[in-house]
Amino acid sequence: METGYPKPAKFESIGYTLKSNIRQYAMLVALIVIMLFFQIATDGILLVPMNVTNLILQNSYVLILAIGMTLCILTGGNIDLSVGSVAAFVAAIMGKLIIHQKMDVTLTVFLGLLIGAVIGCWQGFWIAYVRIPAFIVTLAGMLLFRGLTNTILKGLTLSPFPRSFQAISSGYIPDLFPFFGSRFNLTPIVVSVLASIILVYMQIKKRKKKIKNEMEVIPPSLFIAQLLLVLVAINLFAYALAAHKGIPIILVILGVLIGGYHFFTTKTVPGRYIYAMGGNEKAAKLSGIDTNKVLFFVYLNMSVLAALAGIAFAARTDSAFPLLGTNFEMDAIAACFIGGASATGGIGTVIGAIIGALVMGVLNNGMSIMGIGIDWQMTIKGFVLLMAVAFDVYSKNKSK
Repeated sequence: METGYPKPAKFESIGYTLKSNIRQYAMLVALIVIMLFFQIATDGILLVPMNVTNLILQNSYVLILAIGMTLCILTGGNIDLSVGSVAAFVAAIMGKLIIHQKMDVTLTVFLGLLIGAVIGCWQGFWIAYVRIPAFIVTLAGMLLFRGLTNTILKGLTLSPFPRSFQAISSGYIPDLFPFFGSRFNLTPIVVSVLASIILVYMQIKKRKKKIKNEMEVIPPSLFIAQLLLVLVAINLFAYALAAHKGIPIILVILGVLIGGYHFFTTKTVPGRYIYAMGGNEKAAKLSGIDTNKVLFFVYLNMSVLAALAGIAFAARTDSAFPLLGTNFEMDAIAACFIGGASATGGIGTVIGAIIGALVMGVLNNGMSIMGIGIDWQMTIKGFVLLMAVAFDVYSKNKSK
């Protein structure tokens, strides 16, 4: 029986696939191009094993914040301006408790995350239930927690932290296969091979399921090329880690966060609620979604991740200081928009935000290696952000 609707196609042309998923692929292609450019411009320094590890360590706080900021933006283009001040406030408390009071590191880290949750409840209440715009509430939070940070630190820098605390951002997982001594860490290679096998199995299974249900899938040639590109990237990254010191502890934390939040936003009902609210809050309410709870959760979550970013940054720099966290919110917001998040909400992914953060990180690192001044670095990053948002607006207008 014929209907007025076209039957779902099993295979699309490569051109149509790329065109219909241009937002998904554009920044990934841009990241690869930027990395190749700086690899050539820096005479191969960018991708030496030690620098690859440093890229992760130096940008870990941006990656953490970008995950939480994505959820804020998804709810309707909202942002959290307080994340840098919250990170500094929690880091200052870490310094006081660990350095001055000699408290246990594990207990103090737990307390730091709990403080972040309390701050999130405070800000989430005003945003979700009193309905004060998020911009105003988090701007007030930025001033409030920056002031409290300065009050706690009294203009001083607290340092050094014990090695167990520093290990959060500068420690490494011990080599589980010490066959090469200290020259080569085999653990990243084993992990990458296992991850590659699991990835191939899951992607093939997912593709077969789509074909069985007569859903659209990309052509076999593009599917294989896409899978090979990802596998090569994973294993080259693993080789770089293996040739340096192995897997950083902060990378494990990031992996858990990225995987967990990607699953949450794409595979769970609460995650879909966030997208639904960003698409049309009134429609979401009429469909039975408690949008107040969604907003409250999003800002609670953001403050907990801001606390984690503050802990990671303090561990990385081995200090808590008054200016810690300055412009963190700008880095996180830029990463989300560069990664494909829409300024109006409802569009964006955790993986996209991570790609956006890596774009910013590679730009920073590459320009620093080339000796480009901080003033020009800020100019170039501002231009990249503007072009990313302009591309978002252009692609949306073109699809209408």
